Amino acid sequence: MPRYPGLTLRVLGSGEPAMGPGKAALIGQIEKTGSISAAARAMGMSYRRAWKLVDALNESFKERVVLTAVGGKRGGGAQVTVFGRRLVRLYHKMEDKASVAIAADLGKFVAHQRKLAKRESR
Repeated sequence: MPRYPGLTLRVLGSGEPAMGPGKAALIGQIEKTGSISAAARAMGMSYRRAWKLVDALNESFKERVVLTAVGGKRGGGAQVTVFGRRLVRLYHKMEDKASVAIAADLGKFVAHQRKLAKRESR
């Protein structure tokens, strides 16, 4: 069953979101690009915001989620750890389970919503 797009799963840790859809997407972009700045650009996010999210991720878990290297002659970069990849897979698995769990109730809920006509552009 496909994941319900309106479902937002946030896993809290010490009062702060330890993992949510934005952090999971950022980890995916870092995995793809090998860079926090490139990942931030791809997501339309500031480098500072991305760096703060990476720092929060690494502080929230017992193992590092992303390893970073300072720039220099050989350049910097970022690498998602094996633990980080496993964490994101687990997070997506929880999203899928949550979608399955609410599927029947969601159908009943949606049946009570009004059907709004799409607005025309002027």
